[in-house]
Amino acid sequence: MLRSWRFITIVLTALALTMTSAHVLELPQKMDYDPQLYAAVNTTLYRWFALVGGVYQIGSILAAFVLAFLVRHRLPAFRWTVAGAICLALAFASWLAIVAPVNNDVAGALQTAPQSVPALWMQLRNRWEYGHAIGFVITLAGLAMLVYSILVETPKERTQASAVP
Repeated sequence: MLRSWRFITIVLTALALTMTSAHVLELPQKMDYDPQLYAAVNTTLYRWFALVGGVYQIGSILAAFVLAFLVRHRLPAFRWTVAGAICLALAFASWLAIVAPVNNDVAGALQTAPQSVPALWMQLRNRWEYGHAIGFVITLAGLAMLVYSILVETPKERTQASAVP
């Protein structure tokens, strides 16, 4: 069961990282977009990011904390797993604090004053873009810690007797 939870946790965390990784890779180009193009891209391209990415992100957090519980008696692995789980929770918290308010402001403007959306995006662009970059760094750290939690239990050397010819 432990191997399965490790697998599930690593895969969900890697998938969660794809969401923020995409934002980071797009960031340099999008910072040069004019207001109309930036608004058009941001109000149409990311609908599935929220739906699918939310499942990945919440799933990775839950799986990491379940994994921490499962390895609680394996001290080195437990510490790294808890650290990774905390990073994943912090990445989500950073999204809630930095990115989600921008999404809410833009969604409100789309309902009440759609013509104001390009200017609003320009006003909030740095917060939205760099908020995703912050989440990327924290999620990457979480993934690294989760992978390391497995490596700390991996033998450093294989003995001659256990080596496969």
